[in-house]
Amino acid sequence: MEGRIVYPFSAIVGQEMMKLALILNIIDSRISGVLIRGEKGTAKSTAVRALADILPVIEVVSGCPFQLLPGEEREVCRHCGNRDCSERIVSGKPVEVTRRKVRVVDLPVGATEDRVVGTMDLEHALKKGEKRFEPGILAAAHRGILYVDEINLLDDHVVDVLLDSAAMGINTVEREGVSFTHPARFTLVGTMNPEEGELRPQLLDRFGLCVGIEGIRNSSERVEVMERRIAFEDDPDGFCLKWKEESAKTAERIRQAVSLCPRVKAGRDRLFSIARRCVEAGVDGHRADIITLKTARALAAWNGRGEVTEEDIDVAAQLALPHRMRRLPFEEMGEPARGRGARA
Repeated sequence: MEGRIVYPFSAIVGQEMMKLALILNIIDSRISGVLIRGEKGTAKSTAVRALADILPVIEVVSGCPFQLLPGEEREVCRHCGNRDCSERIVSGKPVEVTRRKVRVVDLPVGATEDRVVGTMDLEHALKKGEKRFEPGILAAAHRGILYVDEINLLDDHVVDVLLDSAAMGINTVEREGVSFTHPARFTLVGTMNPEEGELRPQLLDRFGLCVGIEGIRNSSERVEVMERRIAFEDDPDGFCLKWKEESAKTAERIRQAVSLCPRVKAGRDRLFSIARRCVEAGVDGHRADIITLKTARALAAWNGRGEVTEEDIDVAAQLALPHRMRRLPFEEMGEPARGRGARA
């Protein structure tokens, strides 16, 4: 599917808050993902794949099931079943390196825990006295985007595992006293239709950001959606060429923001501003404060600034707080940041 032509990110009509939340998670993956709540057919998967398409290419050891850079995790290679490259890496020999685009890995609704985290080959361990690991979806998602449609229909334990890995950047599997750990740094994007059931508050809190989306209500914009989509389907190459310059600008802006983000400062007065908002929102714990700060820094970087402003905090609070607000039993979830748009 690497050669498939992808609808341009910049050509998507509306859904500005959703697009912004996705970009902010690319700028700082420690924001811990985004949950997109709302109607079907509103460009959720289109936006995710389009964003991945314009990100810088990455270098990967050819055939590596863990998507590793050369020399990234030699200990992982010692217990990998792919002997073609693992023995060369462990012995310090050169390996073939592939340059490719960032991948979007889909997690099916019916995925089991073993399919997600991977499994230990216990028979091999007993016979040979060696650990051997069969990688799962989290290994495939390393250095990419993990897209989970209808995440509210997944088993809660599987969602817990996903959120743990997204926050910690590693995946640990333990079976019968044998354990294995490998890097699993990815951008987690979950989608759900609230009419089909909610996530537990404990799981909602683990998502860095949350965005509510709905279809466009403006007739002229809906016509624009149709015109662009048909133009893309009739001539994908020509349509993408038309948006090539805009896509390149967005990609370069993201690249610069990723570089700038670690140097963005937030004065102590800004920290007090974040703390006040979190207290007023009645959120539990301190995760909301930290995520709001990270989001505000990423926003400042996205706008080319080296210091967080009150405007950055305003937008960050819209994305990071509503789904964490304390609610009474049977009370509706706090209204997430909304961006209107339709599937493009």
